Amino acid sequence: MIPITEYAGRDVAVFGLGRTGLSAAKALKAGGARVHAWDDNEETRAKAEAAGLTLSDINKRDWQTFAALVLSPGVPYKFPQPHRIVRMAEMTNVPIVGDMELFARAVQALPERGRPKIVGITGTNGKSTTTALIGHILKQAGRDVRIGGNIGTGVLDLAPLHANAVYVLELSSYQLDLVKSLHCDVAVLMNITPDHLDRHGGMEGYQAAKMRIFQNQTERDVAVIGFDDVITQSIAIGLSANGPARVLQASSTYALGRGVSAVDGRLYDSCNGQAQYIGNLRDCMALPGRHNHQNAAAAYAACRSLGLDQQAIMDGLRTFPGLAHRLEMVGEIDGVKFVNDSKATNAEAAEQALKAYKNAYWIAGGVPKAEGIKPLAPLFPNITKAYLIGEAEEPFSATLRGQVAVQSCGSLEKAVAAAFKDAKAVGDENPVILLSPACASFDQFRDFEHRGDVFRSIVQSMMPQEIKELA
Repeated sequence: MIPITEYAGRDVAVFGLGRTGLSAAKALKAGGARVHAWDDNEETRAKAEAAGLTLSDINKRDWQTFAALVLSPGVPYKFPQPHRIVRMAEMTNVPIVGDMELFARAVQALPERGRPKIVGITGTNGKSTTTALIGHILKQAGRDVRIGGNIGTGVLDLAPLHANAVYVLELSSYQLDLVKSLHCDVAVLMNITPDHLDRHGGMEGYQAAKMRIFQNQTERDVAVIGFDDVITQSIAIGLSANGPARVLQASSTYALGRGVSAVDGRLYDSCNGQAQYIGNLRDCMALPGRHNHQNAAAAYAACRSLGLDQQAIMDGLRTFPGLAHRLEMVGEIDGVKFVNDSKATNAEAAEQALKAYKNAYWIAGGVPKAEGIKPLAPLFPNITKAYLIGEAEEPFSATLRGQVAVQSCGSLEKAVAAAFKDAKAVGDENPVILLSPACASFDQFRDFEHRGDVFRSIVQSMMPQEIKELA
């Protein structure tokens, strides 16, 4: 845990007691603050109490006594409209911060020589894999690395700050909306495509949130920017011309004059203006597909900026085990492979999975995003059959009608069973049952992790006993 001492002896409200809210409340309490923690959800409050937190209904408190409101990133801050707790804080001039801002201030409070290195990673897609990949490479190279933020462990639950550590942090747009002080020694922006637009008031607000990752960088810092979409190309060019940080581009499409390229899986380092071949990413079994090659290029650039040598980085890329719920191979039965890509919560993310597998029995659906799956039309030939679940069944079926064989299944259990039956009966070469929903999960599951865990459990329950024992 990283104790937050900034509010020692003062009253602080914490609203939203999910993973990040719980860690913030505990860190503030450890730092001497009087914590008033609350959540509107009764079940969440019960879990917080079970975790040892004392609750205090901030709706009934005198807000003039609060030194700050620590807001969970899942609570609407500005759009579609501010949550009533946000409005209450604003009416009483109580500053609003998030857990990442508390972390950033704790780092800035240290003497400059005593501060750890901070690597921040954001983007619409690929940020979780890139975060885990950077962390893995650094660990393999013997660095004291802590990985968290929007992935895995909440930032304030990570090991205490010290100068020799490297904090590798996934940053969501929601978290970035609440930061002012965060300084990233290496800031990574993978891509920007439409997502969470209702929470940011449109595309301009969403892009502005992502750009906050660069806001406190200096000429000593590095900005790693994906170069495979139009928006980030423009950002990279603009920051190269006007930003203080050194900009390194990362691409799996273009051979870059200055940056890191992974064209056709061959990784080249041209950070110093001269291309040098590093290795073949096709040897990295957990990084299939062009999107993962861009993730690898960005991770390479970030780790090179931290002083790792080329061979150590390539060794880390080869030994990366992959990320749960992102093109995760969870089993094989009778020659049929099962791939868990539950983290694909929008069409852009699902596109990467459908590009990676050419013979997919595709399980999709849940709570659909505004764009639906129409952007995936060029990849429909890669789908042998689609099995639809959740609220998206009707709109997805309408989009696929006449182009892809479709079966409405309702539940994930029925979809897996139907897909496996068909994959065995058709006798295709190398069939893959691919859960890549292109949807949020909240209609049937707690979150995408829960959805992926259920998928894994279903597959494991189908395995013959002798396969289970080997696994």
